[in-house]
Amino acid sequence: MSIVRAHFWVKGLVQGVGFRYFVLRQAAALQLNGWVRNRYNGSVEGVVEGPAERVKEFLDYCRHGPAMADVQELKIQYEKPQGENTFRIRGSI
Repeated sequence: MSIVRAHFWVKGLVQGVGFRYFVLRQAAALQLNGWVRNRYNGSVEGVVEGPAERVKEFLDYCRHGPAMADVQELKIQYEKPQGENTFRIRGSI
């Protein structure tokens, strides 16, 4: 089972709609690790690590977000896994 790390950025109406908590629940359900945070430019940024198939499923959820979100763009950059051991919400930057 191949472990991957995806750094992602989501643009659109993704703040004030529960997006970070939606992502946190999806990561927990898929047993993935990493983090998510709001950015001051109105986007959401995160990192997810885990088995490639589950990471792909997680990113598919991010393409849609929760019901009130309007995702306009999802940018993904794959990186070398760093051994994240939990999934958490970080402070905004």
